[in-house]
Amino acid sequence: MSRYIFVTGGVVSSLGKGIAAASLGAVLEARGLKVTMLKLDPYINVDPGTMSPLQHGEVYVTADGTETDLDLGHYERFVKSCSNLTRNNNFTTGRIYADVIAKERRGDYLGATIQVIPHITDEIKLRIVEASQGFDVTLVEIGGTVGDIESQPFLEAARQLKFELGSTRALLMHLTLVPFIATAGETKTKPTQHSVKELRSIGLQPDILVVRSDHEIPKSAIEKIALFTNVEPSAVIPLTDSDTIYKIPVMLNDEGLDQIILKKFGLDAQLADLDDWKSVVQNQLNAKNVIKLKMVGKYMDLSDAYKSLNEALIHAGIRTLTHVDVEFIDSVIIEADGVSVLEDADAILVPGGFGERGFEGKVIAAGFAREKNIPYLGICYGLHAAVVDIARNKANLSRADTTENNIDTPHPVIGLVTEWTGQDGMKNERNKDSDMGGTMRMGAQSCHLEKDSKAFQIYKQQEIWERHRHRYEVNNNYIEILEDAGLKVAGRSADKSLVEVIEYKDHPWFVASQFHPEFTSSPRDGHPLFTSFIEAALICQTGK
Repeated sequence: MSRYIFVTGGVVSSLGKGIAAASLGAVLEARGLKVTMLKLDPYINVDPGTMSPLQHGEVYVTADGTETDLDLGHYERFVKSCSNLTRNNNFTTGRIYADVIAKERRGDYLGATIQVIPHITDEIKLRIVEASQGFDVTLVEIGGTVGDIESQPFLEAARQLKFELGSTRALLMHLTLVPFIATAGETKTKPTQHSVKELRSIGLQPDILVVRSDHEIPKSAIEKIALFTNVEPSAVIPLTDSDTIYKIPVMLNDEGLDQIILKKFGLDAQLADLDDWKSVVQNQLNAKNVIKLKMVGKYMDLSDAYKSLNEALIHAGIRTLTHVDVEFIDSVIIEADGVSVLEDADAILVPGGFGERGFEGKVIAAGFAREKNIPYLGICYGLHAAVVDIARNKANLSRADTTENNIDTPHPVIGLVTEWTGQDGMKNERNKDSDMGGTMRMGAQSCHLEKDSKAFQIYKQQEIWERHRHRYEVNNNYIEILEDAGLKVAGRSADKSLVEVIEYKDHPWFVASQFHPEFTSSPRDGHPLFTSFIEAALICQTGK
């Protein structure tokens, strides 16, 4: 029988519920428990796949090809038993309503009037219970802020489950903000009191409060919070801002949060061994090297747009004792002002993306890295940019392009598979009515590396599995021309029909992949491709 910890947030958004929940999961796992995690998102979208990264941050992709909330990335990075989460670990209000309506249309409810209670809440409870099978503890993070109208069905489902299962099998952990008013020199507990009052108004009493602040919270404030929220003082857990999120498992353990939970659940477990997390923090905060990395993307207004990528670079820095100083550069700026912003780079990374805006800046960045022998890592759209650069500037295909941006290009070196596999060699008509959320190559797929490639040297194995999220592919009709120009196909799909990894032959480190390796990087293990990339940047820096 799984135990359930429901995680909610109050006062303001962006308190770090996902990181706090993932950190708690890491501590419980370190105590020998088998942990899984779910994220319930209150927005109406069926999934975040069609949402702008500027609106919601990155779209995280699970091994089974599900487009999910970025918090699932935190879960997989922190908790090893969550390293292969599935579509069952993230669902939205839109998904719940779509499935309930589909059941109603089929007649599954036998003519009943469909209502939020019980039909929507029963669907939510069913999914939570199904996802928890085989695990000792299930952490369920409910998105949004308590008081939002969108999240009420999820909170009601949590209330019902708590009531049905009892206090030894379900508890509620609530995160709030405890602000410090600098002009008064005081810590204020009233926002937390009001947040708990909001919870109580819908029938939920928190068992644990995690109170966030950028200042140390005095004991008197903790006692006041406990008194006015009816939470045991020992279960009011202060969590101040940290210089690295990877300290948080140790911080929560030091505050005794895991012990409180085990006591409430009536569970016995081994002491937590967090030495691996302490080593991660030690290496991150005591770097011996610094490199300047330029990330040339198109969603630079929000760091969450490249959350997993930023974390993967931190992980590579942990592995190499290097502080990776990432400078985010909007590719549109390069289009307008040229490559001067790249001249002091020790490494250049061009991440994934969609659409025409800023693509030419990415092509220019790939060409600059190729010409100046600067280590280059291209991911998804970064591979497309590198192929277009090589085609234009080394293969004499000056009007080469991707059909994503120019359907009339005479040299479609990147295109939809259907555009370059027709028997007559002509572009096939696109399906204008296609569902944007269902037309991509998604999830973990096999890639076979060439033994004489740098990628094989990095991975040290011929078959690898990495996660994908893209529509457009390298046009096989141009492979021979591109290879004559210096491009090397270093990896192909399992059936050898699609290009997965390219390199540039006359370059110390120039690698680009169709897949997204950042999704399988973790702070304790890193990822070989990013580690090698940062090592190459250190060599480049030494050469300068």
